[in-house]
Amino acid sequence: MHIHFVIHELFEGPGAFQTWVETRGYNAGYSRVYAGEQLPKSAEEIDLLIVLGGPQGPNTTTEECSHFDAAAEIALINTCIKAGKAVLGVCLGAQLIGEALGAKHEHSPEKEIGCFPIIFTEEGKHNDKFSHFGDISVVGHWHNDMPGLTDDCEIIAYSEACPRQIVEYQKLVYGFQCHMEFNQELIELLIENSEAELSEHNGHRFIQQPELLRNSDYQVMNENLFLFLDKLVTEYLEDSNI
Repeated sequence: MHIHFVIHELFEGPGAFQTWVETRGYNAGYSRVYAGEQLPKSAEEIDLLIVLGGPQGPNTTTEECSHFDAAAEIALINTCIKAGKAVLGVCLGAQLIGEALGAKHEHSPEKEIGCFPIIFTEEGKHNDKFSHFGDISVVGHWHNDMPGLTDDCEIIAYSEACPRQIVEYQKLVYGFQCHMEFNQELIELLIENSEAELSEHNGHRFIQQPELLRNSDYQVMNENLFLFLDKLVTEYLEDSNI
């Protein structure tokens, strides 16, 4: 299995995804676009594309952020989907998947930062890839926006603050507005790069402050993410006859 990460910023890295790759013995490639690394030119050597989050939005231009090319990333996502690859987008990555499939992203009703529960829909409860989560599961959040919806997608989970936390676009294509990859290292980087934002929104119902963020337990959400990824890989291999 070859996993390819698109990483927009140092402080929004793979986190627990990296742990999963290493413990499963998979190969990984990286497009650290903030460091000038290029996107893959094809999907030929990719089995699972993971597009991570970032402070950008799908409408961010190269003039506003020189290392972020939304059109190029959307093209890569479309290439992978058409080639039958597994694709997972997190936060900004989820919004880019929606855009690639013709669904414009939107602002979430509430800004969320911290660990809050998501609630699984009936579709989510009956989807085997999410059966281990239970009806409600606490996961990480760090967002203002949410992915768009296509005519044939299914909302797998939502939260009190955001109606689109997990979206199944196709059986191998998923958008996670939430962050199950959070771990202590990643949280420290996010806090370091978000001091002003956290201070500005102190007291907001859905925004936790650094002390609480540091004291949260990320192990369960990481383990749930790993099992989801294992199931996704199994289905991909079955479909690909690998």
